[in-house]
Amino acid sequence: MPEFAATPQFTPQFTPLYSQIRALLLQSMQSGEWKPGELMPSEIELAQRYQVSQGTVRKAIDALAAENQVTRRQGKGTFVATHTEQTAQYRFLRLVPDAGDAAAEGPAQRQILACERARASADVARALKLKAQEAVIFARRLLKFSGVPTIVEDVWLPAQRFKTLTAEQLLHHAGSTYSLYETGFDTRVLRASEKIRAIAADAQDAAWLQVAPATPLLWVERIAYTYNDVPMELRQARYRTDTHHYKN
Repeated sequence: MPEFAATPQFTPQFTPLYSQIRALLLQSMQSGEWKPGELMPSEIELAQRYQVSQGTVRKAIDALAAENQVTRRQGKGTFVATHTEQTAQYRFLRLVPDAGDAAAEGPAQRQILACERARASADVARALKLKAQEAVIFARRLLKFSGVPTIVEDVWLPAQRFKTLTAEQLLHHAGSTYSLYETGFDTRVLRASEKIRAIAADAQDAAWLQVAPATPLLWVERIAYTYNDVPMELRQARYRTDTHHYKN
């Protein structure tokens, strides 16, 4: 008698109610109903709006707060997170001084080495989910701490979104690069993924960082994402670690 393979059973996907509310809240942020830094409606108002319990709304907001999408302020309410806040300045910069912390060290002194329109290489296009040879904005910066060259980084951005970005903006913006994206280009970075490896400084990086060729450096590649996991920035940085370390 022939044998027949059992038909796989279909398992319906279940999304918790608070997760559905979280998604709706994110949609309102993305549409601009609540902009970065703005106060969101109260939990009671949101519960009435979505016809759910206040506890469900609170759980959805808890999830957003854990993802740094919103910030709670005691006695004031819940605000859409923004990179313009002082507490967010070092959210993605993990290089900290061996003595003290990044906030105590103060902001980096910037030197813009390049800012130009270019064509995406295959690797850049893949990382930013662009078409091959699509236009990008390429920028190279040297960051100094207490006058010591510490980081040299290459940045690629989709030209369609950042076509008016200038070296002057990168140099003089008061705040992090991500706050510039947020306030100047209506692009909010929500998360980033990184790859890290140890490398030896080539001649050019050694000259910029004022170290000997072949000095050990930390190479960090970061892809930053906005809403719906759309990549908005590819960044490749080389770090000196003789007076700093990477803190996760």
